[in-house]
Parts: sequence; structure tokens; C-alpha cells
Amino acid sequence: MVARKVDLRSDTVTKPTEEMRVAMASAEVDDDVLGYDPNAQRLEKEMARTMGKEAAVFVPSGTMGNLISVLVHCDTRGSEVILGDNSHIHVYENGGISTIGGVHPRTVKNNRDGTMDVDLIEAAIRDPRGALFYPTTRLICLENSHANSGGRCLSVEYTNRVGELAKKHGVKLHIDGARIFNAATALGVPVDRLVEAADSVSVCVSKGLGAPVGSVIVGSVSFITKARALRKTLGGGMRQIGILCAAALFALKHNVSKLQVDHENAKRLADGLNKFKGIKVDVDSIETNIFYFEILGSANITTTKLCKKLEEHGILVMPDGSSRIRIVIHHQISESDVQYTLSCIQQAIDTFPDIHIEKQNTATSNNV
Repeated sequence: MVARKVDLRSDTVTKPTEEMRVAMASAEVDDDVLGYDPNAQRLEKEMARTMGKEAAVFVPSGTMGNLISVLVHCDTRGSEVILGDNSHIHVYENGGISTIGGVHPRTVKNNRDGTMDVDLIEAAIRDPRGALFYPTTRLICLENSHANSGGRCLSVEYTNRVGELAKKHGVKLHIDGARIFNAATALGVPVDRLVEAADSVSVCVSKGLGAPVGSVIVGSVSFITKARALRKTLGGGMRQIGILCAAALFALKHNVSKLQVDHENAKRLADGLNKFKGIKVDVDSIETNIFYFEILGSANITTTKLCKKLEEHGILVMPDGSSRIRIVIHHQISESDVQYTLSCIQQAIDTFPDIHIEKQNTATSNNV
């Protein structure tokens, strides 16, 4: 039996702390579908205030939060949304905006930093004079931080430019802010400033913030009224959700400040990995708690073999193809866990021929 477990698959794997469990156990509850759960009201009010928006609604998941947001903005079937070709909504949310909402996705290439070129976004907006033939563009979606780009952050300036473009063409802007607090922490700006240009934001509380379940959508009062009705339609109306909202409130109060440590541990782990021959990490691109490392073609090892070896030591990672592995740090990963992980990876790759740690001074380590 493995004595130690270090779970680096995602920041969704965190367990409620004892203090969070106490808050959940003592939560005051009522029927939220009827609008009476006091903790749900507290969470929604606090999240709206924090994000600088008028109102908020708690939903079971980030996928539902994004789906509801897109459907409220695109309330006519056959509407079109512009979003990144490597965005979470487009890649990982089961095509829900199309299958459930009849919304047509029009993708724009995501750059390596998670942005889309603003001129390409504008070029993708349909000319209203072609409405007889084309879908009508009603929404632009951004993702911040951008998971598939390795947790890269979209700046206030970039987001504002996209917001200005949206207003110019009479379309709305939604931000998938599953890790928006990570982005705000990394950029050193208040989170409300980061989403000021957005008409709606979906904020996950069960990723870096460490709550067990849920997301919160924020927007205008009229938007949230429609979102609440759609939540019920989609089966997301829950009753005594104050137990879950208590965890989210605890996370907002106690765990946002821990994100900077997560980012430092991600950098620390990446720096260590970059000293291994046969492994490559773009350390300079790491901004938050997510990064990928590449197993080079010269290495006599695959992600499958490496993942299996690491699992024997209690370390869980996420393979991404035959030569790439994703690492996600969260508040239950310590500096000691980082060092243990590096030690185990060294042991693992030492079992394969022609791979070893580079014997060199740290000051002359790889710059990639």
C-alpha cells in the first residue's frame, strides 16, 4: 500500500478541510428553489460584490454555468458564439451549447497565451446584411485563466479591448472564469477589474478555491433572473444547497490567499523537472498553477510508462497524448510534496535506459 499520495491531476481533486467540513455541518439551510436558502443568498451576494456585478446564482458545475450563460445571451436558436478553438467550452463541455441550445460555435484560433487575435475575432463577427444566409453573432467567449494553454492569463487591457469590440458590434461578452481568481492573483489586479468588460462570468469554486462542488454565475439582475429559470429547466435547481454554499463561502474567505503559493509551487516543480534530461518544460510561460511537460523523442520512455511508475509511488498526473503530461497544483500540495514528486520522477526515469538527471550546476540549467 502506498504510504503517501500526491494528486496532481487537477485542482478539482481537493478534499474539504476539517474547518470547511465544520462550516458545512453547521450551515443554515432552506429550500433554494423556492428562494429561501440563507447561505445561498449570502454566497450569491458576496460573489456578485466581489466580481463587481449586480447579481449571481449558484449552479452545480462550471459546465452548467457556461451553458446557461451562452443560452441566456443566445436566446434565439441558430445564434452564433465566437470562442477559442482550444477553449474549455468548445473542447470539453460535450457540445452542449449546440445539442441543447441550438447555438452555433464559430472558432478562432487560440494563441499560445490563450488569447485570440482581436482582428480575427472581429473578422469572425457576421455582417448583419447576410442574416438570410448566416447565423447571427450574439456572443464572444473568453477563458481566463486559459487551461489548455497551461493556465495563461488574459490581461485587463486585452479583455477590455475585446469588450469594446463586442459593444461596437452589439454582441455580448462572457468569460469562462473557472480559474479567474488564479488569473487575478498572477496579474496582481482586483478580480472585479479583470471582468469589468464582461456581461457575464462563470466562476468555479471547486477548482483552485477548494470547495467540493459548484460554480457561481454573475451578471446583471435581468441576466441572472433568466439564468435562474434556465438552471431549473436544466435540472440544476437544488434544495438545501446551503451546505455547499457554506463551503464556497469558506473558500472565498480563506483560500484565495493560498493561490499565490500554488503558483510558486508550480514554478518550483517545473524548475526541478527542467533539470532532467529527456524532459522539457517552458518554465517562462508558467503564470498560474497549471503547466505541461514534454517527454522528448530521444527519451526511451512514454507517458504511459512514466505515469504507471509514478502511481506506484502514490503520484497521480494527467497524461495528454504519448509525449506530454499535465500538472496542476492546488492548496493541498505542499513544497514537501513537490520535492517528493521530483525525487520519485528521478527514480522513475532512472529505471529506463539512457535517461538520467543532468549533472550540472543549477545556475546553468536548461532555459526552454
